Amino acid sequence: MRNEIILKKMTSLKHCLDRLEEKRPEKWETFLENYDLQDIISINLERAVQLTVDIGLHTLSGLRVQPPETMAEVFSLLNRKGVITETLAQHLISAVGFRNIAVHEYEEIDWKIVHSILFQHLADFHHFMRHVLEFEV
Repeated sequence: MRNEIILKKMTSLKHCLDRLEEKRPEKWETFLENYDLQDIISINLERAVQLTVDIGLHTLSGLRVQPPETMAEVFSLLNRKGVITETLAQHLISAVGFRNIAVHEYEEIDWKIVHSILFQHLADFHHFMRHVLEFEV
């Protein structure tokens, strides 16, 4: 059952990543000036982070560890248990920071960070799924 949940969430995560890659603008100016594009991208990025956390939580539930207290701690625990690398954990912890700002509006979204995620860190989500699937086998 747990594996079915993980696979279902990975399917949703893949959909978000496909949308992000499809909508990723080639020019910074296009991104900066198009509010609809910013919404599509920020919502799919928020969902991608949330799904990654959910997948991590389901993975941890099978490892009999103390439940994490924060979303970021999910990735630290996965690293400690050998599911993901420390570098990947740090990148995903940073993604949680973005998600918290976007969802809770702690501060204004820094679109340069979003742009950086789009062009330099979407692969982190793909790597995460691969690591979890390899660990689950």
